[in-house]
Amino acid sequence: MKTTTASVFLLFIIFSVTPSSFLFGVANATNEPVLDIDGNEVQTGTPYYVVSSIWGAGGGGLALGRPSGNKCPEVVAQRRSGDDGIPVIFSNSDSNDGVVRLSSDLNIEFIPLRPKLCRTTTVWKVDDYDHSAGKWWVITDGVKGNPGANTLTSWFRIEKVSDIGYKFKYCPAVCGTCPALCNEIERDFDGEMVRLALSTGNGWPFYFKKVENQPWRFNKFFIFRLKAIIMHEPVVTI
Repeated sequence: MKTTTASVFLLFIIFSVTPSSFLFGVANATNEPVLDIDGNEVQTGTPYYVVSSIWGAGGGGLALGRPSGNKCPEVVAQRRSGDDGIPVIFSNSDSNDGVVRLSSDLNIEFIPLRPKLCRTTTVWKVDDYDHSAGKWWVITDGVKGNPGANTLTSWFRIEKVSDIGYKFKYCPAVCGTCPALCNEIERDFDGEMVRLALSTGNGWPFYFKKVENQPWRFNKFFIFRLKAIIMHEPVVTI
């Protein structure tokens, strides 16, 4: 389901009646930095795995999901325990700050390990309202950068849960004239896969694991190389 003015307006109506919705304040560079599992500051533009802080039944890392019957845009899903998922990069609304900070507006974008199957972005956004479940799911095809009313559904925040545990919120403050709604993001099952959705609950804890030596770059090249071999296309070496 594509984001429309009507869908965003309905999003405001549904969540404006929740007690946790009205939290105000604009984050700035004095906010506490988000730390990865090694205790280092999380940096913008650097790939990290987002993995459940609850091991075992809590599942594994976040990744792109492709629901049957509606494969594009892809959704934000969770892999099983033991699978770190697909790396993401963070981008601050304040492009001058290279550190990811608590309670600050940011974009979240998957770094795919494969050639794109959808002509949509891998930037997270809130959309795809499920009438039967009464939920707004977190999907992709968001807009990166350009903070304001037109990109309101693409901005998220990170809040601290424990020493290494953090949770996501949909709580944009990139538009001074728009309602400052604030809702937790939790896991939920859509009948096919575990996905992220807006919630009035407590949120779900994750930790951030830096991708060492950025192996996703080599994996991506390997996929393109394998595809070229299968299709009998010339392989370009870089």
